Amino acid sequence: MIGENIKRIRVERRLSLSELADRAQISKSYLSNIERNVNQNPSIQIMEKIAAVLSVDFQVLMGNEIKKDAIPEEAWVQFVNELKESGIEADQLSEYKTVIEFAKWKQDQICRKNS
Repeated sequence: MIGENIKRIRVERRLSLSELADRAQISKSYLSNIERNVNQNPSIQIMEKIAAVLSVDFQVLMGNEIKKDAIPEEAWVQFVNELKESGIEADQLSEYKTVIEFAKWKQDQICRKNS
């Protein structure tokens, strides 16, 4: 799924495989393996590089949709309070968002393999 999303967006942006690989500072063969789903477990850092070059949110590459009603409001409030208590600063939130999105994608992959 990730590979298909990357390829679709790359083609929409009229970038060749080589151009995207060069701009993201990854090898062309590695990018090709991701796009063809040969490598189904790229690192967060690689995904962030690709997302930055394609000018899309990390979440778009992951194929995640935000389901606003999936978690009760009070659970979000508790989560935010725990983040604040742990010392996380507001400017660090985007880094944690990426990690959470990656964990969600990874869990989805496990669920798909098991079904």
